Amino acid sequence: MELKYNNAGVPLIGYGRKAFYSTTGHPVTKAASKTKTTNSTAGEPIKLKVAIPKDDDPYTTSFGEIVLVDWGTSNKFPDDAIATIGKIGVLNTGLRFVRNFTLGQGIFPAKITGYDKYGNEELAIVEDPEIVTICNSRVIRKYMENAARDYFKFGIGFVEILMNADGSRVAGINGINARYCRISEADPSDGVIKYCVVSGRWPDIPTTGEYEVIEVLDEYDPLADLQRRKIANTTKGKKFVYILRDSWSNNGYYSEPIWWCAYLAGWTDIASIVPAFLKKAYANQINWKWHVQIPYSFFDKKFHAGEYENVKDRQEAIEAFMDEIEENLCGTENSDKPIFTFFSLNEVTGKAEEQWVITALDNKYKEGDKLITSAAANSEIMFALMINPNVMGAGMPGGTYAGNQGGSNIREAYLVNIANAWLDRQNMLDPLEIMLAYNGIEGIELRYRNTVLVTLDSGKGTTNVVS
Repeated sequence: MELKYNNAGVPLIGYGRKAFYSTTGHPVTKAASKTKTTNSTAGEPIKLKVAIPKDDDPYTTSFGEIVLVDWGTSNKFPDDAIATIGKIGVLNTGLRFVRNFTLGQGIFPAKITGYDKYGNEELAIVEDPEIVTICNSRVIRKYMENAARDYFKFGIGFVEILMNADGSRVAGINGINARYCRISEADPSDGVIKYCVVSGRWPDIPTTGEYEVIEVLDEYDPLADLQRRKIANTTKGKKFVYILRDSWSNNGYYSEPIWWCAYLAGWTDIASIVPAFLKKAYANQINWKWHVQIPYSFFDKKFHAGEYENVKDRQEAIEAFMDEIEENLCGTENSDKPIFTFFSLNEVTGKAEEQWVITALDNKYKEGDKLITSAAANSEIMFALMINPNVMGAGMPGGTYAGNQGGSNIREAYLVNIANAWLDRQNMLDPLEIMLAYNGIEGIELRYRNTVLVTLDSGKGTTNVVS
């Protein structure tokens, strides 16, 4: 039970697990309360102070001699994106699903020996131990996992190309956490982005020892750029950044992620607001069962102020009494238990005085409408991710989550996802192919393994395919 009092210790309102309490009548106090009021003109606009950026260019950050391009508002798009994704289950799970089916069951090296009459590749498996080891290594798997995560979450990934001591070979590749990367403004002479500053301090500006400046490979032909640097003898023991981007947004610096349209349309807000609203409603509004109205005079008689040393003792006594009332009204063991109150009739008017009024609250709240809205938001977010809602067990917009159309529909939707993943898969393979080509390994094609669900009448539950 929680009660609110006036300055004289008279209870004004209270609420508990299942009941809502309010006092009636006029409290008797030693002095009339003083209330300050202000008058305002209807429709008068409220004046707010707006902070104006002091920097002449709020979209860039000067970093020594390098001018960096801010990533989103206040240079904190990755943090804002992570916060949005983290509170929306369907977006978080959908992005993970897209990453997983894009990567399939890993990659393997092969050579194209020809094509069948349908135009399908005829592949010969490459058994060279060095190449097989590279493709199956943890380093490559972690690179692809991290790069695909950032590619789908943020629309851009940053790949670290690590050279050996004499610069003759690429020793390895690594997916840098895009959250900690900011890129420089393009050189006005050639339009090339030349630097990436990596720091765990972003969006705060890092200080000495808290950042690393890494040169960026030319996006037009990164392999040729790397070979030119080798000829110029500037690759020894160095590292470079290859920018992995989804170019659909047309942004030249930081690409927007595929789910961004659902954010701009407001569907991500709806998807997060509905569960927050339901949580608040269940915790408060729809749990109130009773409205109990108690006359002020009751407390003056039962808890006379003169019987207590101070106001606090009187408040504690009132709260203990109200807790007993709460226990008598609530709980399954009290479902048929009565409560007795007493009152008198005014001899002149014949009306009841000092009467308790206990009213059962009629809950007109219906959560079904909110769940329909939530289902629509979830479906719209999955459409933005190019996921058929049936694959995730969800219905179409305007329906409930029971709109599943069967296993065959899910299988076909999954096959469509794999077919659409070709371009993203090639983007993931580009840094690997640069690594193989720079190291003198030619004529090798990298392909993905996929496990595809099939019908039971085929005699097996799954089949492995190559893409």
